[in-house]
Amino acid sequence: MKNQHLSYRSGNPVLTSNAFNLQSDYSDKMTIGGTVNKTFLTLMILVGSAYYSWTYISVTNILLFPSIIGALIVGIITIRKKIWAPITVPIYGVLQGIFLGIFSNLFNSMYDGIVITAISYTLCILFALLSIYRLGIIKPTENFKLGVAAATSGIAILYVVNLLMSFFGGSGIPLMDINNSSMYSIGFSLFVIVIASMNLVVDFDFIEEGAEKGAPKYMEWFGAFGLMVTLVWLYLEILKLLAKLNSRK
Repeated sequence: MKNQHLSYRSGNPVLTSNAFNLQSDYSDKMTIGGTVNKTFLTLMILVGSAYYSWTYISVTNILLFPSIIGALIVGIITIRKKIWAPITVPIYGVLQGIFLGIFSNLFNSMYDGIVITAISYTLCILFALLSIYRLGIIKPTENFKLGVAAATSGIAILYVVNLLMSFFGGSGIPLMDINNSSMYSIGFSLFVIVIASMNLVVDFDFIEEGAEKGAPKYMEWFGAFGLMVTLVWLYLEILKLLAKLNSRK
């Protein structure tokens, strides 16, 4: 059967063109169903960890920065040592969950109910795009992937600049301030959410191709990791957009 996927390019910094070490001699190969199961399991680990940190840790917020730094370190290890993914990805889920639980609690203390709304929107976007992708309504062509990758890279640069400005005592980029409820700031958040959503489409295609080409079984965990990175990004951007909208009231 002719391969319908054009390349392994993805806007997701995790699922790069070198992510799948594809060979034909693996006895136990990656499957889409296996990746879905690993994604669901990782999501459950993350949610459980987030619930715990929301309930017991967020009072002091002492683990907010250690958890995100730890998640970043484990994420880098996962990218560099993909064969360790069955061990590192669950650890990433725990650490990312701790961060998200504390971070979400901070937002919910400002605007009650905002977290449930953000979670609902994130899940709706996930299942809607998955359905659209499976129906073939959106086709991740080479130009589509290039556009998503370029936009994602540009947004990443803005994140770094904003972080550096804040670190050196500045106020950061105004468009990225959650207290900035201008139409420009809201428009920027909507743009980022669209790009994050399009990354999901590229990720679906990327994982499907990995399964078709016979990637090793541990890549199911790595594929789940890539999807979780995109989902967390999407959720955080929706949360920030809702905060901006609520600040207009």
